[in-house]
Amino acid sequence: MSNFNFCYRIVPCLADPARRSSLGLKAALVALHLVYAGILFLFDSDLIEKTKEEPWYTAIYLLLFVVALIQYFVTSCSSPGYVLDAMRDVNEKKSLYRRSSMLSKQPASSKSGSFVITVEGSQSEINTQGSNITSWTKLVLDMYPPGTSIRTLTCSYCNAEQPPRAKHCHDCDKCVLQFDHHCVWLGTCIGRGNHCQFWWYIFEETALCLWTGILYITYLKANILRVWWKDAVMILLLVTLSIALIFLLLLLIFHSYLILTYQTTYELVRRRRIPYLRGIPERVFPFSKGVCRNLYDFCFGRSSIYSLERLPTAMEIEEKSRPYTCSDFLTCRCC
Repeated sequence: MSNFNFCYRIVPCLADPARRSSLGLKAALVALHLVYAGILFLFDSDLIEKTKEEPWYTAIYLLLFVVALIQYFVTSCSSPGYVLDAMRDVNEKKSLYRRSSMLSKQPASSKSGSFVITVEGSQSEINTQGSNITSWTKLVLDMYPPGTSIRTLTCSYCNAEQPPRAKHCHDCDKCVLQFDHHCVWLGTCIGRGNHCQFWWYIFEETALCLWTGILYITYLKANILRVWWKDAVMILLLVTLSIALIFLLLLLIFHSYLILTYQTTYELVRRRRIPYLRGIPERVFPFSKGVCRNLYDFCFGRSSIYSLERLPTAMEIEEKSRPYTCSDFLTCRCC
């Protein structure tokens, strides 16, 4: 026990069971990558010869290997976009506005107790004088239909008002903006702030698994029945690699579908339980802006992980519920 306490003093993060588990998963993932690639280069003499003749081939493979690992650590260390951080961001903007108003030489602007916060697709002007409602509460209420009670929007764990598409994660013990899911393998939530990094990690890992599988099959075709124990090891690793590849391919296709329709895993799975999605037909995607704009927003349009989205109006939902016609395709309504 004293040895463990000594280790915890040297590395304080090991004292936390959750952090210890996360570090263990990261070490296991790196070890798995090294085992699959290392055994391949250790057993396959033909691959070594090919590397000498065509070094670019192995260099590209090793580059993909390194990039996939880097992307894993970048995604696992990235913030999904926490509600409390967004509240802090809004409060900082509020304090900066007040400070600039006090220092401003224009008396007309200093008398105005309002500041502007960018909300996705629009701007929200929030009055801060003569009201007990905080700027964050007012901002969140403006994203819901009139008459919505703030009590129904307040998280019972964080005691913070949740904007649309936010959800409390019990693993992270925080509310996450545009919550998708909690990834155990990464040790973090996937939300608005890191969903793009997550997709790229899945893509790179899928490509790496596919390439590694091809190299394994090439080795077995050329060296089958030469050394039985090597064949057994390679076949066993190829079987496990194939299972991982199938899982990764399905996950990549699933998240690509979510991106194109501008949904999250949580919204798709728990659609009937989410109040603002309950009355909307299943084939209608209320937050979708069209395939092209969804892709642009996912890849390039996220200038801030704290940008928020309003709930669509009844008229917008009715427009999205309307079936596509030939003229809609010609005018690129679906895009």
